[in-house]
Amino acid sequence: AGRFFYQRLGEFMASGPMWAYILAHENAVPLWRSLMGPTKVFRARNSVPDSIRGAYGLTDTRNTTHGSDSPASASREIAFFFPEFNEQLWYQQEEPRLRCGQVYYNAEGRVHCV
Repeated sequence: AGRFFYQRLGEFMASGPMWAYILAHENAVPLWRSLMGPTKVFRARNSVPDSIRGAYGLTDTRNTTHGSDSPASASREIAFFFPEFNEQLWYQQEEPRLRCGQVYYNAEGRVHCV
């Protein structure tokens, strides 16, 4: 709020469907930001045309995608979009499974790592 583009951005964000995801990876923030490309669409089109914003961005406030700029921002945004998600519990119970390699589920739905 209070930024010159706030109203335009809010109108664009409310103009159609939106999907929110929680990306899990050791370097999720920088990797996602790299895939998105620069915030400025003109810069994205010229420097990284195959990025999401380079390929699909319309203007700087209609640049097709958003990504948190830090783990702290990601935690705040995850809590906003997914209030039922317990990040601390996920780190304790689920995140270690991602580090164990390929995951298989048995008939009882239990996870086994290879």
